[in-house]
Amino acid sequence: MYLLVNNEENMVARIQARQSWDRARQAAFMESLTSMLPDRPANLIPFDEVRDRLRLNQKTYRGMHQINLDQIRGSVGRYRDFTRTFLPRSKHLQERWERINQLSTTQGVPPIEVYQVGEAYFVLDGNHRVSVARQNGAPTIEAYIWEFPSPVGLSAQADLDEVLIKAEYSNFLEHTKLNDLRPDAQIIFTTPGRYREIVVQIDLYQEALAQIDEQPISYEDAVTAWYDMIYTPAVMIIREQGVLERFPARTEADLFIWAWRYNQELRDREEPVQFSRIASDLANTPRFGMVGQMIRTIKNWFNPPAE
Repeated sequence: MYLLVNNEENMVARIQARQSWDRARQAAFMESLTSMLPDRPANLIPFDEVRDRLRLNQKTYRGMHQINLDQIRGSVGRYRDFTRTFLPRSKHLQERWERINQLSTTQGVPPIEVYQVGEAYFVLDGNHRVSVARQNGAPTIEAYIWEFPSPVGLSAQADLDEVLIKAEYSNFLEHTKLNDLRPDAQIIFTTPGRYREIVVQIDLYQEALAQIDEQPISYEDAVTAWYDMIYTPAVMIIREQGVLERFPARTEADLFIWAWRYNQELRDREEPVQFSRIASDLANTPRFGMVGQMIRTIKNWFNPPAE
């Protein structure tokens, strides 16, 4: 009698696994279609690229924990087999996928193994188990965790653009030593390529300070002076005036560098304006007027009016 019941349960589990597979493949097709829209990538992040760009070397075993499935952002070796949400891309995954689905409902499956970088996880072993768990609506999964320490880390919703940005941030910190000089500093951009412009600003500021003092100034002193006297006051005003409310998808650093770039274009034709006044205007004017107004404020930082 027990054998009969057990066979019936296995049959039901197989049918449910096949139905779940069909739904997963349909969802994968739809996700592939939407991935053609801007800002809707459908690919997992390859861990090898993360490791190389962030120069991750040593890892530490953190034990077994429950982790959120939506924080798993990539895979060590199977990133081409699944979509960004771990839906199966190919029919060749079906047999194993269905078998794991069946086991998950009858006997259970072992924990997966992941690499952790900041708040993001990458599957070392258990890609099918992650796919099945997500398809079945599970919020978490058991995982053995190996953590790669990094001064920049990744967010829980990291994508490839974030990897590129954080790689640039890591290089910036190594070059400027800002994380050592000002441990609480956080300069976060939402698009690649901006940290190089910060380095240009620091170089210019180092030259300006050397001319004022009529003696050389160390790069470390230039970095701290730029951060304390240029970047920090500007960010404080941005916060106080609520400028970010007009640009919810951007950061303080984005607005800072935005103004700097336009200031470089127009500094020979504009008059300096106090940043606090312009920041107040920015919070209360139409979006397309903000850039021009913010531009005027930055000129005074590197081109003070003659006395």
